[in-house]
Amino acid sequence: MDNELGAFLRARRELVRPEEVGLPSTGLRRVKGLRREEVALLAGISAEYYLRLEQGRDRNPSAQVLEAVARVLRLDAEAAAYLQELGRPKPRRRLPRSVDEVPDGLRMLVGTVNVPAFVVNRYRDVLAANGLAVALSPLMAPGTNRLRVLFTDPAAREYHPDWEENTASVVAQLRAETGTETGDPRLAQLIGDLSARSDRFRQLWARHDVRRGGSGSGIIRHPRVGDLSLRREKLAVLGADGLQLVMYHAEPGSPSAAALARLASAQEVAAP
Repeated sequence: MDNELGAFLRARRELVRPEEVGLPSTGLRRVKGLRREEVALLAGISAEYYLRLEQGRDRNPSAQVLEAVARVLRLDAEAAAYLQELGRPKPRRRLPRSVDEVPDGLRMLVGTVNVPAFVVNRYRDVLAANGLAVALSPLMAPGTNRLRVLFTDPAAREYHPDWEENTASVVAQLRAETGTETGDPRLAQLIGDLSARSDRFRQLWARHDVRRGGSGSGIIRHPRVGDLSLRREKLAVLGADGLQLVMYHAEPGSPSAAALARLASAQEVAAP
């Protein structure tokens, strides 16, 4: 992870087709996407300087240069901001302490809300979950690592019929949240393990897609109540670095809301 700027530029360059930026795509091309010299020409910088950027020999490019490169690589606003972050000097600082303890008040909240809810740390370990979350999917149970099960547990494909889209989104969020934190050995171990065990993860991580988390939607296929179309909210926990509260909810009056209500009723009946 020593040259994240260069790795990002190479990955994004390979995803841009010549015709997308007004270049002819005829003839034999030995590289995927754009050539380095094509990016340099379109960005208005020298080919040698762009090569230095990709090779990590210039770690402090100007904001104007990165803006020009971002336009050529067709980056959206979020990816362009991430590129600027990669190009800034990195001050030496202590890594944030991993938080693996759920505050009592948050644990109480998770247990009392009437929607599926759970808490994860920065590594996507589930630290707490309510009964409705576990009833919705055993992949939300405490002790589960959401990344590991999503990419290595066959049950994940059964519970997530939108698995392809889901996995792409999850990796892009992980990249956005932790891509510039290059000195975290626990994160490096997790990424290395997933890259070794999952071709899908390895390919997605190599793309360097960037997407912040937050509100989203997805489908969960439950063995008893069928497919549920749900909204997903991710809320950062103030004062607990890296913790997120994740909640699922359905459109009021929808079939998915009715299915969640049936799951909740079954939980109440099963409770001692």
